[in-house]
Amino acid sequence: MLTIPFEEYLRDNLVLMDGAMGSLIYERGVFIDKCYDELNLSRPDLIRSIHQDYIRSGARVIETNTYGANRFKLKSHNLYDRIGEINYTGAQLAREAAEGQAYVAGSMGPGGVELEPWGDTTLEQIAEAYAEQALALEKGGVDLFVLETFQDIRELQQAISAITQVCSLPVVAMMTVAEDGRTRYGVDLEDITCRLQESQATVIGLNCTVGPKPMLDFVEVMIRLSDKPICVMPNAGRPQYTDGRMIYLSTPEYFAVYTKRFIEKGVRMLGGCCGTTPEHISRMANALAMKQTRIQHSLQIGVRPVTEEPLPDPIPLEKKSRLSEKLASGRKVVLVEMVPPRSTDIRKPLEGARMLLDNRVDAINIPDGPRASARMTGLALAVLLQNQVGIETVIHYTCRDRNLLGMQSDLLGAAAMGIRNILAITGDPPMIGDYPQATAVFDIDAIGLVHLISNLNHGMDVGEKRIGDPTSFFTGVGLDPNSVNPENEIRRFNLKKEAGAEFIITQPVFDIVSLEIFLEKTDLDALFLIAGIWPLVSLRNAEFMKNEVPGVYVPDEVINFIARFDSRDDQLKAGVEIAQNMVDRVLSLVHGIQVSAPFGRYNLSLEVAGAILGKEPMQ
Repeated sequence: MLTIPFEEYLRDNLVLMDGAMGSLIYERGVFIDKCYDELNLSRPDLIRSIHQDYIRSGARVIETNTYGANRFKLKSHNLYDRIGEINYTGAQLAREAAEGQAYVAGSMGPGGVELEPWGDTTLEQIAEAYAEQALALEKGGVDLFVLETFQDIRELQQAISAITQVCSLPVVAMMTVAEDGRTRYGVDLEDITCRLQESQATVIGLNCTVGPKPMLDFVEVMIRLSDKPICVMPNAGRPQYTDGRMIYLSTPEYFAVYTKRFIEKGVRMLGGCCGTTPEHISRMANALAMKQTRIQHSLQIGVRPVTEEPLPDPIPLEKKSRLSEKLASGRKVVLVEMVPPRSTDIRKPLEGARMLLDNRVDAINIPDGPRASARMTGLALAVLLQNQVGIETVIHYTCRDRNLLGMQSDLLGAAAMGIRNILAITGDPPMIGDYPQATAVFDIDAIGLVHLISNLNHGMDVGEKRIGDPTSFFTGVGLDPNSVNPENEIRRFNLKKEAGAEFIITQPVFDIVSLEIFLEKTDLDALFLIAGIWPLVSLRNAEFMKNEVPGVYVPDEVINFIARFDSRDDQLKAGVEIAQNMVDRVLSLVHGIQVSAPFGRYNLSLEVAGAILGKEPMQ
């Protein structure tokens, strides 16, 4: 459920809007000579179903079917006296469809009239029209306004001013330009951006007319000139007239590729315009989830005893676990990642754990449902490995799948079963995994989870009740040096540190310069830093990591280096060489490494970690 104001949600999240309304109505059998806005009254089920299709596809903002519901356009359909009813009903239909899963944006398009001196419509008349429409939409329950497809910057400026004078809701303001970056009146993109930067719009951007490729070029200009969040909603390419219908040629897969490129450039809101469908939005949702800054739901849990009796002293750092003891002594550590199986068969994990123990790996790092997949719980695998092999583990614990009470129960059970090292993470959203319709809980996020663990380490539960002896968790957190929102990543890291984090494991590092730049901006204090290392096993694996795995940045030069080799064996050697070089370069910056074992190939992780382990791997 989306319960926070839209501006607060935008501050911490990438935002996916819906796609086309008009072209979808046309595809569903309504001729273009009809007033599409009036369908709110005569065909409410049709409009509601389109909203629902977009929400099921992953949209977090749906636009009302009111793009042309202003006095100028409705007058031409003899609907002038129904302006309020059409806008109010349009907002209500979207609100009913949203059911708390999406924000509702009041869509407002241009008036379709020429302003003075090109026509006889005054700026005052424009202001009256948009104020009138905005009030009706606000009464219907919208969360924000979207002004879109404006060609006259003066009309858009006047609309923004009029709306912000009568309403306090956020305003997204988008112009449309041709492929040369100019409006039909010859105003260029730099002038547009500077004027919108000075306006009261919350978000500025572009929509319609062009497809993703030229719009990506335009984004670079806008981001350079404005510090406001940028929104883009490109068309599905140029339409072609075929067999009496307009056909748009840009595929959903193409939009997914450009979604990632838009985000990498700094776009914060995006959706689709003419020709885009729920399928386009679904593919965009998957791509966006790969880039999404983690969901924010931090529960501030302090160490406050319910009685005045002093709390027990927490366990000293060096006594929490073998891993913490080695780090506290100043020695480098090696962790190897082991993904839990999708079945109950643990023969391969046990064999791998024995190999890693024989080669002096310090601990096995166990993800918790990575990429929102359904697997054996990491806690169960950790207990089996520790009991049957004797190697220490670091379990990931996500906030996605359990409520606050379940988390506390799991943590108390983990402590009782001998688990000492834990990595607190928010978790990947279900939409990118095997079961995209699964419900995510997120009572708290990683920050709140660190607070919870810190409480337990001080002998208190989440309700400030005594639990007896304190737990002794060595608490770690994740870090993404290549975050699309580095300021937010640093802010969240500082909150994790204040909450009680003791060590960090980064996302896989393929670019040492990016890591160095991030660390220059970050004060680690006494936290131990462990760098993630991933040996790429093929060109296909490298491309998958670059395009499909959240929080991972693989530079083009890495892709190009592996692409020089034709055979999979040579590509594997190249991937291992890249990982070994990364270990050599990163060792002076970190206290240890965590090496992934792609597809359970633990011998590769040992080969990569040889510089620290100090010997050839034992098979």
